[in-house]
Amino acid sequence: FPPGRFYCDYCDTYLTHDSPSVRKTHCSGRKHKENVKDYYQKWMEEQAQSLIDKTTAAFQQGKIPPTPFSAPPPAGAMIPPPPSIPGPPRPGMMPAPHMGGPPMMPMMGPPPPGM
Repeated sequence: FPPGRFYCDYCDTYLTHDSPSVRKTHCSGRKHKENVKDYYQKWMEEQAQSLIDKTTAAFQQGKIPPTPFSAPPPAGAMIPPPPSIPGPPRPGMMPAPHMGGPPMMPMMGPPPPGM
């Protein structure tokens, strides 16, 4: 490491000399910004791959049960429609309030004094 020179890890290079203006100029440059972006992109991909590998290993060791969606539903199974499709209310669901009437106002007490 030569004294008086700044080494940029992202760019793998030494700057001509270490001064705030030289560092600022270097760090605002296009190539430096691309190198920083590439560095963190690779880091994120490594983190994601590591997580995928750990999850796969845990699954193969039986630590993670298979998801209920991994197997096809048995023949003749009723698949409920998504909530966006109108239809008769399903058990456990509140029926939609009737339309056309005045909007329901929340119950309010008397107005505060001074109104």
